Amino acid sequence: MKLSLVSIPVQDPVKAHEIYTTKLGFLSKQFDPKMSLAIVASPEDPDGTAILLEPCQGSFAEEYQKSAFDAKLPIMVFKVTNVTAELEKLQSAGIKLRPELDKPEWGLANLFEDGCGNLLMLEATACGNE
Repeated sequence: MKLSLVSIPVQDPVKAHEIYTTKLGFLSKQFDPKMSLAIVASPEDPDGTAILLEPCQGSFAEEYQKSAFDAKLPIMVFKVTNVTAELEKLQSAGIKLRPELDKPEWGLANLFEDGCGNLLMLEATACGNE
């Protein structure tokens, strides 16, 4: 088996699609604002695993999303070659970084908000410099 699609809860799929494509740099795979359908993929692997930006308002996922955010737990982790450069890029795009949550002894570092109710995390690839 190979992973093809994952979903993450978002408060508004249309807004999330805009943030994920314009600020986080993902590619739009499928987008239908009337259906609240938004699927994005990494530009580094456009045919790889895609992310369904799942509307969570009024569902069990809304409580899950809030609980994870309040517990300061990232909902997804992304690999990058250079964490510092990626954080600078995200910050210049207006993404809120959460350095106050960095806890390297627990493995939590490089957290940021997606602007859609989630904390996300960056992790350096093995060949990365950070």
